[in-house]
Amino acid sequence: MTTDNRAATAADEFVPQWAKTVVWYQILPERFCNGDPNNDPTAADIVGADPQEQAQQWQLHPWGSDWYQLQPWEQANGEPEMWKHLLRRRYGGDLQGIIDKLDYLHDLGITALYLNPVFDSPSLHKYDGASYHHIDPNFGPDPEGDRRLMLTENPLDPDTWVWTRADELALELIRQVHCRGMRIIFDGVFNHMGINSFAFRDLRRHQQRSPYRHWFTVHSYEDAVKGTPFDYSGWFNVKSLPAFRQDENGVVDGPRDYIFAATERWLNPKGMGTEHGLDGWRLDVAFEIAHPFWKDWRRHVRSINPDAYLTAELVIPPEKVEPYLQGDEFDAEMNYNFAFTVAEFMINTGRMKTSASEFDRRLRYLRELYPPGVAYVMQNLFDSHDANRIGSQILNRDLGNYRDWHHYHQISKAIDNPAYSPRKPGARELQIQKLLVLLQMTYVGAPMVYYGDEVGMWGANDPCCRKPMLWPDIDYEPERHDPDGSPRPVGDFDQVAINEDLKQHYRTLIAIRNRHPALQLGDFETLVADDDRDLYGFSRSYRSETLWVILNNSNSALDLELPGASYNRFEDLLDRKVFSASGGRLDLHLAARWGVILKVS
Repeated sequence: MTTDNRAATAADEFVPQWAKTVVWYQILPERFCNGDPNNDPTAADIVGADPQEQAQQWQLHPWGSDWYQLQPWEQANGEPEMWKHLLRRRYGGDLQGIIDKLDYLHDLGITALYLNPVFDSPSLHKYDGASYHHIDPNFGPDPEGDRRLMLTENPLDPDTWVWTRADELALELIRQVHCRGMRIIFDGVFNHMGINSFAFRDLRRHQQRSPYRHWFTVHSYEDAVKGTPFDYSGWFNVKSLPAFRQDENGVVDGPRDYIFAATERWLNPKGMGTEHGLDGWRLDVAFEIAHPFWKDWRRHVRSINPDAYLTAELVIPPEKVEPYLQGDEFDAEMNYNFAFTVAEFMINTGRMKTSASEFDRRLRYLRELYPPGVAYVMQNLFDSHDANRIGSQILNRDLGNYRDWHHYHQISKAIDNPAYSPRKPGARELQIQKLLVLLQMTYVGAPMVYYGDEVGMWGANDPCCRKPMLWPDIDYEPERHDPDGSPRPVGDFDQVAINEDLKQHYRTLIAIRNRHPALQLGDFETLVADDDRDLYGFSRSYRSETLWVILNNSNSALDLELPGASYNRFEDLLDRKVFSASGGRLDLHLAARWGVILKVS
């Protein structure tokens, strides 16, 4: 038995205290809900996004269509590469759709939203930003009017920046989120922009005469006399994503000043006060920008809103994460290291699987590696827009190890790996997912749900983890096609529908977390780590409240005895059963791949 007495306390901590208590929900806006069909993108609106080849035919994609089935206009384009079709698709999700579904999220128990990029961009994912100070016009009510209005400003002069109707709708979203007692953060992509960006368009047009010539790393300018083409550095050599120039201090002054101005715009919009702005930021591929930039940026953010929450995408080993989480850069990270550790114990099989005691050791290492408070605000996720969905990962659990990020990222793409199963997770996989959620909602750190996991969405890695959300008012075609676009045999299909049982499981566990401060703020003590029986248990205590969580990670039902100590009454918060200790011991029966949350008294 090991004890972690570093219970959450505001003393000597640099993290926002509110970030310990929330349950996060990650939304990819284009795929969440189409709340306003009048702003749906057109073929002209997606020019500049990958794939760069312009389609001969294009239409908005039907929300409920079979994911791998090519529509007639896609077939007419005659391209054999499935990824091109999937990246060209737009379903029409927008900010109004998120506003319309806030009551759904509130009912689910969600208390904080993380939105993938919402800024002006031609792509579905919007990591190729055209600007950081304007919301994508197709996310607002007047795309054409917004684009005309944006042409009247000088992007280099924040005093000339206008507020478009899409920008105003973003402020309304923030207002309605706050009215429900929820928080919201946006995605900041500060190491590159897209080729549609105001800066890069001007550079391409005016070459070395452009005021943005120092924003990017230009290898050669277009010169007919010298015979040189216009060439520059793209992020990961992707030419559609021109990378900002950096020196030893990170992003250089031009784009740095722009980033700082855009940051302030969304933290304190129109100077109305931080209560009208974002509650923080998530920072994309943060490890690709030098530390001095982030230190300056954090000071800037905290000078505007001292309670802002800053979380980074790092996806690097914990010891390399550590320098970012010392109080002068970020408060937390998207906790992939938590996801990797959980997968190795609760999903992996054979040699890739770890024991209960090794699981306990790795979790303890992650809890104790960072300064006080950090573990409590980590975004504890299982999947995201950059990983196969949790149900599909469980289904393909023999494929590889999630922790081998770059290798696993490739082999978990169904359109590239014929060995990957794109099928719908079955009862066994769903039971494991339920056990994972039980751990996620009771462990140290802030749980984060990727949109649709709660209703049983499945899918391989990007782009198949980005299917449109399931809603009860939409008819969904069964999935009858495989990743290569070919039809499955007659009668072989997967029904696409909301899994009400799974959704209720999420709702129940989120409610338990929200009701019990011990699960948000409590200290941590290992109760059992039984390698032979694949059994793991811990307690969470805060003030006068103590909860025990016992997880049966095995495929067999277990009977077990636990020392009852001084406790007499044990109430299982999941099924409301009450147990009593006898002779100082508690007898429990645990079904396979199941657990209990015991409130002790």
